[in-house]
Amino acid sequence: MTAADDRALRALVGGVLWPGFLGRTVPDWLRREFDEGLAGAVLFAHNLHAEGGLRSDEGASRSRMSLAADLRGIRPSLLVGIDEEGGNVTRVDADSGSTLPGAAQLGYLDDLAVTEAVGQHLADRSLAVGANAVLGPVADVNTDLRNPVIGVRSFGESPELVARHTVAALRGIQSAGAAACVKHFPGHGDTHLDSHHAAPALTIGLDELERVHLAPFRAAIDAGVAMVMTAHIIVPAWGDAPATLNPVALGHLRSMGFEGVIVTDALDMAAVRKTVGAGPGAVQALLAGADLLCISNPANLGAAAAPDQDVRDFREVQHAIFDALDAGTLPVEALERAARRVRALADSVARSAVGERMSLDAPLVARDAISVEGPVPAKPGPRTVLDVRGRSTLAVDSDRDYVESTLAAGGTVLRGDAAVPGSGSLVVLVDAVGVPGPQLDRVANIARIRPDAIVVNAGMPGAALPLPTLHVRAASRLAAEAARDLLDSGAPA
Repeated sequence: MTAADDRALRALVGGVLWPGFLGRTVPDWLRREFDEGLAGAVLFAHNLHAEGGLRSDEGASRSRMSLAADLRGIRPSLLVGIDEEGGNVTRVDADSGSTLPGAAQLGYLDDLAVTEAVGQHLADRSLAVGANAVLGPVADVNTDLRNPVIGVRSFGESPELVARHTVAALRGIQSAGAAACVKHFPGHGDTHLDSHHAAPALTIGLDELERVHLAPFRAAIDAGVAMVMTAHIIVPAWGDAPATLNPVALGHLRSMGFEGVIVTDALDMAAVRKTVGAGPGAVQALLAGADLLCISNPANLGAAAAPDQDVRDFREVQHAIFDALDAGTLPVEALERAARRVRALADSVARSAVGERMSLDAPLVARDAISVEGPVPAKPGPRTVLDVRGRSTLAVDSDRDYVESTLAAGGTVLRGDAAVPGSGSLVVLVDAVGVPGPQLDRVANIARIRPDAIVVNAGMPGAALPLPTLHVRAASRLAAEAARDLLDSGAPA
């Protein structure tokens, strides 16, 4: 009998798998896998919002509530994850932009009570759509301003700041009855490549890694975080394999005292998919000590995705594990260990008590998180917005038009290399001006043509810009609305 034919082994394999799926209802193939012991699933924006447009109407809300009820009804201990960080990264509000502050805004404000309250609200919104595991907070220390994937998703560049806000956020999440998952171990903040598209390496020494990048993870472990997500990044001193597939890396995580669930970042990311492949990568991750395998966002391929891309991605990983069991290269004991941890977490979340609720004035937080490099004169709408930002990372998974349209206030939106208008109120939207590059060059050119333009920076601040600037620290509806109000009224430096 092969592993695929053994019901007990199929249940064990299912107990360590965490797939995404297509559609806004639970598909039949996924329901069958749940019946056979699948640990749970991960929700993405396409599961919660109508395809092909922005929609927050009553029908969409009913659809989300129906999906949540369906997931809860399948099995009380089903573990359902969601990337809900506030700021740039949201699944619940992907159609209209997050109305909760992101990490960089919270780090700049540096009020731990506010960060904890945001954690509670993130958990509440996640639980409302059926997700009981929040894939956050981000514990990465953003020490490289070139970083294309972390940036404003980090609380900041100080390990002490990031550590204390990571703890505050996870306490908020877990006090609301969801599991928190700090990410991306051992720290994705000192990289200048996006692991969705490449295999980044940390070129710093182990002493710096321990002192700077592991400090927030150590604080989170001491605070009782339920889950830690691995990064597909290479630490040369630990070997050639990325941390997700590296027994030295994951062994180090366990040596730090973490006894909860180690979950991989998505196995369809290029750092794994284009090197060893998602299937072999899944086996290597289990052998390295991972407990739960996040398989993919099947919508990442866009128009190239097959109608059954979710099933294909899932079977690739599932069958690779079956084959490894049959070949004897993956011990059953490794699966039993991992599935046991996942099951214990799912059971504990199902029984978790809900703590006292904290108040949150999100618009005030967003306003207080803006720094002004100026002064910025009043430019009441409508305005022309020239958006010179590059493409967003796949981690964002949402439509960014709401930022442009909110800032334009009924005016025109131009993008990329569009000609600079000669008259009217002009706002230049950027997110990568912390270091030299195309956006910084574009701002310098615009300043020569339109010295009356104003910059709105949704990314990390760097050197002083040649135009008055609002540093808003997020590309979200909340941040855009705060910037819009300051553009209307003006702001002193």
